[in-house]
Amino acid sequence: MAWKRIVLEIGMGTDIRGRDYTKASVRALRDALWHNSLGAASALGLDTDSMRVEVTIGVPQPDRVDKDAVLAVLPHGTGTVNVVEGGLEIPNDDGTDATLIASAAAVVRLDLP
Repeated sequence: MAWKRIVLEIGMGTDIRGRDYTKASVRALRDALWHNSLGAASALGLDTDSMRVEVTIGVPQPDRVDKDAVLAVLPHGTGTVNVVEGGLEIPNDDGTDATLIASAAAVVRLDLP
């Protein structure tokens, strides 16, 4: 059997004030996941916890994301989190704060023949 890509889910998350990279990243993954209800595993006679989810988060400063907090969002299966440079940080007028936008992609894989 081989791990095959079943679905790609995408989302966006923000932190309006505070530049909390983890908060925006968690919101982005939730946005990607919570707009779907995947029945593929069950339809194939597999447990939903048999899914593997590969999460990619894009933010301007990848080292500021708590990967474990992002991974904790997954409701089923096991996963990995890779944080890359991307997203946006839009400073306020006086430069004392910014709005942060994170992007998320979640690739769901099942072990299929």
